Amino acid sequence: MSSSSDLFSIAGKTALVTGGSRGIGQMIAQGFVEAGAKVYISSRKADVCDQVAAELSEIGECISLPADLSTEAACRRLAEELSGREPQLDILVNNAGATWGAPMAEFDDAAWDRVLDLNVKGVFHLTKFLVPALEAAGTHDDPARVINIGSVDGIHVPGLETYSYSASKAAVHQLTHVLAKQLSRKHITVNAIAPGPFESKMMAATLEAAGDMIAKQNPLGRIGRPDDVAGTAIFLSSRAGSYLTGTVIPVDGGIVGTR
Repeated sequence: MSSSSDLFSIAGKTALVTGGSRGIGQMIAQGFVEAGAKVYISSRKADVCDQVAAELSEIGECISLPADLSTEAACRRLAEELSGREPQLDILVNNAGATWGAPMAEFDDAAWDRVLDLNVKGVFHLTKFLVPALEAAGTHDDPARVINIGSVDGIHVPGLETYSYSASKAAVHQLTHVLAKQLSRKHITVNAIAPGPFESKMMAATLEAAGDMIAKQNPLGRIGRPDDVAGTAIFLSSRAGSYLTGTVIPVDGGIVGTR
């Protein structure tokens, strides 16, 4: 039995964080790097991905693997590139995502396809292609971990007209349950984090317009901080979280739990 001092340790583990160059993904990637993990980050814009990886490499070990994960072929390429560099993968964080807001009458196919292709199909395809690398890392006592980033908007009804986004995040939560069951015998756990309001590019316009009100209405009276979501991801990736699978954890200051 390991000592309690390493209960939350992820030092020496290898992780891939998609959408890792900004927002929630960057918060998690930085937390992982600071905790001693070797972290690969992926994002659609190669120059930004390279820049953020260089910045995080001043803290620890971070490598850029740019990819647009909105197609099955691109998910396969990223999985192959990662597997060509690493014999196994301890942690996969499926964070890459997109949102779209428009009145119902103007919400067309493009508003659905762009969001569902990345937010739902991208999560499924990348996980599918990385199962061999995850299975190689997982053991009975220390499973490999998949962490899907959902949203409180997939649990409650959002105030904005983001039909495809909220539907996609509800789908991510259900996909998490299904994958958890399918992959449990391969020593891979699958859980989801459902963030509430955090300072990210996706939330920037909303927070600029109504940030003070959103913070005031939050049960804990504030917007989420980077350590809030990074800490949850580290917990799920460490020995402390090894007996959880199929869970969806709202990290939202109590929005969902106190409604």
